[in-house]
Amino acid sequence: MSVERVPLAGGIIDRDAPTRGSVEALAAAWAAPGALVLRIAGPNVPVRAADRSLALVPAAEVAVPEDERIYLGRRDGTPVFAVATEESASEPGVAWQHPFHAVMKLDHAERELVTMALAVIRWHEAAGFSPRDGEPTEIADGGWSRRTSSGGELFPRTDPAVIVLITHEDRVLLGSNVLWETGRFSLLAGFVEAGETLENAVAREVFEEAGVRVGDVRYIASQPWPFPRSLMLGFHAHLAPGQDPAALVADPTEISELRWFTREEIRSPQAGLLLPGSLSIAGWMLDTWAQDGAL
Repeated sequence: MSVERVPLAGGIIDRDAPTRGSVEALAAAWAAPGALVLRIAGPNVPVRAADRSLALVPAAEVAVPEDERIYLGRRDGTPVFAVATEESASEPGVAWQHPFHAVMKLDHAERELVTMALAVIRWHEAAGFSPRDGEPTEIADGGWSRRTSSGGELFPRTDPAVIVLITHEDRVLLGSNVLWETGRFSLLAGFVEAGETLENAVAREVFEEAGVRVGDVRYIASQPWPFPRSLMLGFHAHLAPGQDPAALVADPTEISELRWFTREEIRSPQAGLLLPGSLSIAGWMLDTWAQDGAL
């Protein structure tokens, strides 16, 4: 796995905000020659078997109302929309796959399209009514907001979560969640609470899950994680001075086991050790640290 780019980092698609705010511009983008549509069926995306690329289809071939189209933006100047649909079994050479299996074979622009589409569609599924007064909402701004008849506005929700690579004397601390199969380990992580800084969230989550204090907390990188709509904020921290690396206390409601690993154990995991996949920021951070130690 390359350590040069965080998976799903994006930044390639032109999100073209001016077009979102104009009904006429959105209609023109849909009707533009070459306009494309990414179909999402539940969590799955369509992939061409021949070259493992996204099976985008011409907008002219997709019959959906305007209020069901989500404008993702432009890829190399070409308008791209997303729609929620059902899987089609009648497309030769196309397979519907979960992003966990499909995304790492896609190019960076296609990964970004999938990430955007999944996050926004999942939000729409849960935002049909205003959380303030229960009033029905309708899609607006090319799918990037919802509005009520009384003028209320809702925007796609993103849930921030910190994830931290904790090191001490050339070893990294990993935990196994109580819901995972035996032998699966990853970095400690948790959602940011209201009124909390990211750095304080790191310190709190580590203490809650491992019973130790950390210091020298440094931000590394972020990753959108559309399962359903998180933003993972990666940090590196060291065990705080005076903390005993052997005195770990796992939160029994969340963590079944805590263990320190060397770089070699991460580079060449033994049979039975399951580490984070290459799609996640956890896998990227671990791989970066194990290869050269620079984060």
